[in-house]
Amino acid sequence: MWIILLFLALGTLAGVALRRQQRLLSWANRGATTAVYLLLFLLGISVGGNQAAMSALGSLGTQALLLSLSGVAGSVLLALLLYRWLFCERD
Repeated sequence: MWIILLFLALGTLAGVALRRQQRLLSWANRGATTAVYLLLFLLGISVGGNQAAMSALGSLGTQALLLSLSGVAGSVLLALLLYRWLFCERD
Protein backbone atom coordinates (compact mmCIF):
# COMPACT_ATOMS: atom_id res chain seq x y z
CA MET A 1 0.00 0.00 0.00
CA TRP A 2 2.81 2.40 0.85
CA ILE A 3 4.44 1.92 -2.54
CA ILE A 4 1.19 3.00 -4.23
CA LEU A 5 0.97 6.15 -2.11
CA LEU A 6 4.66 6.85 -2.71
CA PHE A 7 4.26 6.64 -6.49
CA LEU A 8 1.14 8.82 -6.32
CA ALA A 9 2.99 11.45 -4.28
CA LEU A 10 6.01 11.35 -6.59
CA GLY A 11 3.77 11.68 -9.63
CA THR A 12 1.98 14.62 -8.07
CA LEU A 13 5.26 16.36 -7.31
CA ALA A 14 6.48 15.71 -10.86
CA GLY A 15 3.21 17.10 -12.23
CA VAL A 16 3.56 20.27 -10.17
CA ALA A 17 7.19 20.70 -11.19
CA LEU A 18 6.42 20.12 -14.88
CA ARG A 19 3.05 21.86 -15.19
CA ARG A 20 4.44 24.43 -17.63
CA GLN A 21 5.59 21.65 -19.96
CA GLN A 22 2.25 21.14 -21.73
CA ARG A 23 3.67 18.80 -24.36
CA LEU A 24 5.08 16.47 -21.70
CA LEU A 25 1.88 16.57 -19.66
CA SER A 26 -0.17 15.82 -22.77
CA TRP A 27 2.07 12.82 -23.47
CA ALA A 28 1.73 11.66 -19.86
CA ASN A 29 -2.06 11.96 -20.07
CA ARG A 30 -2.19 9.86 -23.24
CA GLY A 31 0.15 7.31 -21.65
CA ALA A 32 -1.99 7.08 -18.52
CA THR A 33 -5.15 6.61 -20.57
CA THR A 34 -3.50 3.88 -22.62
CA ALA A 35 -2.27 2.18 -19.44
CA VAL A 36 -5.80 2.21 -17.98
CA TYR A 37 -7.19 0.63 -21.16
CA LEU A 38 -4.49 -2.03 -21.06
CA LEU A 39 -5.19 -2.79 -17.39
CA LEU A 40 -8.92 -3.11 -18.11
CA PHE A 41 -8.17 -5.47 -20.99
CA LEU A 42 -5.91 -7.60 -18.79
CA LEU A 43 -8.55 -7.62 -16.04
CA GLY A 44 -11.07 -8.87 -18.60
CA ILE A 45 -8.70 -11.69 -19.58
CA SER A 46 -8.28 -12.60 -15.93
CA VAL A 47 -12.02 -12.63 -15.25
CA GLY A 48 -12.74 -14.51 -18.48
CA GLY A 49 -10.23 -17.18 -17.52
CA ASN A 50 -11.70 -17.60 -14.03
CA GLN A 51 -14.30 -20.38 -14.22
CA ALA A 52 -15.90 -19.49 -10.86
CA ALA A 53 -16.32 -15.83 -11.83
CA MET A 54 -17.80 -16.72 -15.21
CA SER A 55 -20.31 -19.18 -13.72
CA ALA A 56 -21.49 -16.61 -11.15
CA LEU A 57 -21.64 -13.77 -13.67
CA GLY A 58 -25.43 -13.90 -14.06
CA SER A 59 -26.28 -13.35 -10.42
CA LEU A 60 -23.34 -11.02 -9.80
CA GLY A 61 -24.22 -8.98 -12.88
CA THR A 62 -27.76 -8.37 -11.65
CA GLN A 63 -26.55 -7.38 -8.19
CA ALA A 64 -23.89 -5.10 -9.66
CA LEU A 65 -26.44 -3.43 -11.94
CA LEU A 66 -28.83 -2.79 -9.05
CA LEU A 67 -26.03 -1.50 -6.85
CA SER A 68 -24.76 0.81 -9.61
CA LEU A 69 -28.20 2.18 -10.42
CA SER A 70 -28.88 2.78 -6.72
CA GLY A 71 -25.58 4.61 -6.34
CA VAL A 72 -26.26 6.81 -9.35
CA ALA A 73 -29.81 7.56 -8.20
CA GLY A 74 -28.58 8.49 -4.72
CA SER A 75 -25.86 10.72 -6.13
CA VAL A 76 -28.28 12.52 -8.45
CA LEU A 77 -30.79 13.02 -5.63
CA LEU A 78 -28.16 14.37 -3.25
CA ALA A 79 -26.72 16.66 -5.96
CA LEU A 80 -30.20 18.01 -6.71
CA LEU A 81 -30.91 18.68 -3.02
CA LEU A 82 -27.51 20.30 -2.53
CA TYR A 83 -27.99 22.46 -5.64
CA ARG A 84 -31.39 23.66 -4.41
CA TRP A 85 -29.99 24.35 -0.94
CA LEU A 86 -26.96 26.31 -2.22
CA PHE A 87 -28.14 28.08 -5.36
CA CYS A 88 -31.90 28.54 -5.30
CA GLU A 89 -33.28 31.74 -3.85
CA ARG A 90 -35.49 31.46 -0.83
CA ASP A 91 -38.65 33.53 -0.48
